[in-house]
Parts: sequence; C-alpha cells; structure tokens
Amino acid sequence: MLVLGALDKKDKFVYNVGSGSGYSVREVIETARKVTGNAIPVIESARRAGDSARLVASSEKIRRELGWKPKHDNLQDIIASAWDWHRTHPNGYES
Repeated sequence: MLVLGALDKKDKFVYNVGSGSGYSVREVIETARKVTGNAIPVIESARRAGDSARLVASSEKIRRELGWKPKHDNLQDIIASAWDWHRTHPNGYES
C-alpha cells in the first residue's frame, strides 16, 4: 500500500526489499530443514568462479523514501512465514 499511495508523486519505483542481512546457501538450507522438519537433500560442490559467498539486498532506499520495513527480519522467521504460506496454499494463488 505504501507504493500505491506514493504513485501519486511518481509513476515508477525501483526498490530492493531485502532484510539487509546476507545468508549462505548452507545457512538457508539448514534453517529450512529446521523450520520445515524436512530432510532437504543437497549435492555440495566447490563454489563456481564468480559465485558470491553471501548475497545481501539492502532496503535502505525504500525505508528512507517510503518508511517501509520488513515484517520479518531474520532468516528463521522469513522461512517460517514462507513455509506457512506454502502449506496453506499448496497450489499457489489459484485462478
């Protein structure tokens, strides 16, 4: 709703809406295993050339311009929220 209200002033916005924290693939998988209670199979291999150890999306711009803040700001809560949605919407948004 923040962006919709702001569209009166601009016709286009570009924002990252990350938590500002970065996580490794291993951290995401381990947390997802804990949250879901599922054994998530992985095949580990060496990092490829150019692969980043962590990816971080800063939400500084949208926070500053619109006062937005993430509802969930730690990995466990983010995954738990996504998992809860997935379990209640197993077919995604149905038409």
